[in-house]
Amino acid sequence: METIKVNTSQHVDIDYPVAGLGERIAARLIDLGIFLGLYVIFILLTLIFGLSVGMESTPYLIIGLAILYGASYVFYNLICEIFMNGQCVGKRLMKIKVISLDGSQASIGQYFIRWLFRLVDFAFTGQVGGLICIAVSKNKQRIGDIVAGTTVIKTVPHTDISHIAFHPVEEDYVPIFNNVSLLTDRDVELIHEVIATYYKTHNTELIYTMSAKVATLLSLIIPEGMNEMEFLKTVIKDYNHQTAIAL
Repeated sequence: METIKVNTSQHVDIDYPVAGLGERIAARLIDLGIFLGLYVIFILLTLIFGLSVGMESTPYLIIGLAILYGASYVFYNLICEIFMNGQCVGKRLMKIKVISLDGSQASIGQYFIRWLFRLVDFAFTGQVGGLICIAVSKNKQRIGDIVAGTTVIKTVPHTDISHIAFHPVEEDYVPIFNNVSLLTDRDVELIHEVIATYYKTHNTELIYTMSAKVATLLSLIIPEGMNEMEFLKTVIKDYNHQTAIAL
């Protein structure tokens, strides 16, 4: 499985599985299938309206529906990726999504650049320019991805903040690190992802790097006798405890 090494905002490298060319083509075909279905509905509505109201009024309906249909087709990817967290219907069904190269959710500006460069990737090159770029580029990026600083990855089970915030905590638990409040939800999600990645890849460097970053952020030294993995798990447990108290 091809992966891309993403350097997160905490400067920790995590490998994400890259979406293959076949999966991206399949997602595109699903989206085109949706618009083909909408085109059939467009024709049916035109015929029904023409028969019920009169053919003399039909041209106005055709113009209105054509404008709506064209605008939907043009802006479909941009709107979907902004409001569906980097996915359109095809991408969601194929379980792939757009992310920023730093591992975070892409910004509206990045989605806009990707959308704008669809002209270069597909419209001006007969639909093949972007596919060729995806096939030959290191990170499976089309030109729009390269310019926007994004890529498309396979979606993997992601840490849900509800699993962190509402994880059961022993009533008599005494936290070890009281300043875990300096962490953000995203910081703790990332710790979970690093630990999960370690169990899959056994890359100990991830644990050492993450523990060093967390210790620096919290301005503390890992206690003697506690290894890096235990440290990260304790930080998470302390965070869960503080979050439960806050609720």
